[in-house]
Amino acid sequence: MKKRTLLLLLAALMVGLFTLSGKESVEAAEKTYKIGTDLTFAPFEFQNENNEYVGIDIDLLNEIAKDQNFSVDLRPLGFDSSIQGVQSNQLDGMIAGMSITDERKESFDFSEPYFDSGIQMAVRADEESITDYDGLKGKTVGAKVGTESATFLEEKKETYGFKVKVYDAADGLYGALRNNTVQAIFDDYPVLGYAISNGEEFKLIGEPEQGNSYGFAVKKGENSELLEKFNTGLKKLKENGRYDEIVATYIATESGDDSATMKKVEPKKEEYIIASDSAFAPFEFKNEENEYVGIDVDLMKRAAELQGFNIKFNFIGFSGALQALEGNQADGMIAGMSITDERKESFDFSTPYFESGIQVAVKEGNKSIKSYDDLKDKKVGAKIGTESADFLEANKGNYGYTIKLYDAADQLYESVKGGQIDAMMDDYPVIGYAISNGQKLATPIKRESGGEYGFAVKKGQNPELLEMFNEGIAEMKRTGEYEDILAKYISDGAAPVKKANEKTIFGLLENNWKVLLEGLGKTIALALISFALALVIGIIFGLFSVAPIRALRTFASVYVDIIRGIPMMVLAFFIFFGLSDAIGITIPDFAAGVITLTLNASAYIAEIVRGGINAVPVGQMEASRSLGMPYTRTMQKIILPQAIKIMIPSFVNQFVISLKDTTIISVIGVVELLQTGKIIVARTSQSTNVYLIIAVMYLIVITSLTKLAKVLEKKVK
Repeated sequence: MKKRTLLLLLAALMVGLFTLSGKESVEAAEKTYKIGTDLTFAPFEFQNENNEYVGIDIDLLNEIAKDQNFSVDLRPLGFDSSIQGVQSNQLDGMIAGMSITDERKESFDFSEPYFDSGIQMAVRADEESITDYDGLKGKTVGAKVGTESATFLEEKKETYGFKVKVYDAADGLYGALRNNTVQAIFDDYPVLGYAISNGEEFKLIGEPEQGNSYGFAVKKGENSELLEKFNTGLKKLKENGRYDEIVATYIATESGDDSATMKKVEPKKEEYIIASDSAFAPFEFKNEENEYVGIDVDLMKRAAELQGFNIKFNFIGFSGALQALEGNQADGMIAGMSITDERKESFDFSTPYFESGIQVAVKEGNKSIKSYDDLKDKKVGAKIGTESADFLEANKGNYGYTIKLYDAADQLYESVKGGQIDAMMDDYPVIGYAISNGQKLATPIKRESGGEYGFAVKKGQNPELLEMFNEGIAEMKRTGEYEDILAKYISDGAAPVKKANEKTIFGLLENNWKVLLEGLGKTIALALISFALALVIGIIFGLFSVAPIRALRTFASVYVDIIRGIPMMVLAFFIFFGLSDAIGITIPDFAAGVITLTLNASAYIAEIVRGGINAVPVGQMEASRSLGMPYTRTMQKIILPQAIKIMIPSFVNQFVISLKDTTIISVIGVVELLQTGKIIVARTSQSTNVYLIIAVMYLIVITSLTKLAKVLEKKVK
């Protein structure tokens, strides 16, 4: 009996361990990491025109997360705040162009270096006299304060006979070069490369000086599995060429010559035969002139033009193209071909030239479906045997829709059009092509990621053809031709976005008015909420400060002295990082900002209340008390009505100060109006115009509030 009981216990224990192990595996597979990054450090992390965070760091992190099966909760807090976030365990890691140094290694564990940085000289594009360091003699050279560039210039100024001028930020540095205040500048070479790619009329001189490498960081001794995943994913990206592709997207190495970054490869054949599908719109299909066109066709033809080799297409269908390539009847194949491990055994693939995916589409004008949750009790269609059908089947229990399957695309699309189904799912480029060709569809839900397409050659053959294609695609992506080709065939169902010239104030307003208003809204919300709370707290402590009870007066005095004695930036850091770490609960940045502003303003409001009450002649309190009125009644009926009239101008002034103080809260990652402006400047380099717009916005709001307060003050008096 005892033996049987023991066996049952062991069995139960094993089941429990397996269950726990399985649960941990699922959790590991679905692990989400909170990753901090900088707000504005182009080209490593910055917001694009669509207010999405992009850049070398962001793209690398997203690619690695996808490959290593984890999710990223990106927190753009700024460099210093991200460092503190990792140290206080609010973040699992950070990636922000962070140099790996011995000092930082004492607090952080770093990944393998993912970028070897360095500093380089840049001059104006029309500058001819400076071709090397010797040409700097008698010139003024600029750099940013406290940077590796500034240190380098201080060491070299005696050797080469130039003067050094330093600036607080990149916009000031670049502006000085543009207006010839300095004749040359030094900065991190990727930052200069990005500026040149975005229209700065500079050119780079010489080779970069060796600098520190950048690394992904976690807190020392913690999140080792995240570091391992990052290193593994980074290694894969470097091996398959995707790493170089990402870097080339953001960094130019030369100015003026569009072909400078492209390596020319020597073709080994007079003509290459390229096999392709015969009908897979929008990648390859026949147009009205009976000519084959499409994304694959255009990309292949343009790569051949850029690299200078000849091609002949053979459109024989997907299966036929595969057989032709395997039978040496074709030199390469491009046909929307997904890169898989199984196919890699027979073929060598290019770097991925297109990332596919599936997406939900609805009839144009349908406003009831905006997310998967809105599909409940709806009919959703897909083609039989497709990735879309598999996805819908796997998720129908989560969202409560029914599925209707079709043999062909025309039936599927007509069913949406005729209302037989409420929504459909298909490959997103196919949907995009249908929209481009007049189908009245919309895509309200973000697409699901899918496989990657690659150009293929037979394993071990025609390596130069593969290299020529890779170089051509990289060049097209750098110059923007790649996006133009895709846009020619694919539409996302959204209204076209008009891009204005952001070098003008009107262009900046046209492209960014929505985000500027969002920033202003957050600024006003911070000020209003915190000031309302501060009024309550400040009035309470102000009354305490004039109370007849000594303990209350002492308590109020200590509170005011402590809050006013701590700089608001320090207070914000303490609440967001220190207090969150102490209580073990992450305080959201907006909430931490409200708390900071509330505490700061309440201390000053308490003093305003104390001063207003003390401004009422003391004889009135004495006379009231001598007539037998209690203290509280005297305050309520006699003192406070007079004191409020005295306080109102100071309250208005304090609210204006609180509104301005919201700019300080950006240090903990709250993207209010000023921080919104910094993000726009990082992308456009138009510091003068952007800050002028922000200054006018603040002026309008504050002036309006001041006028309103004066009207209120007159009514009260």
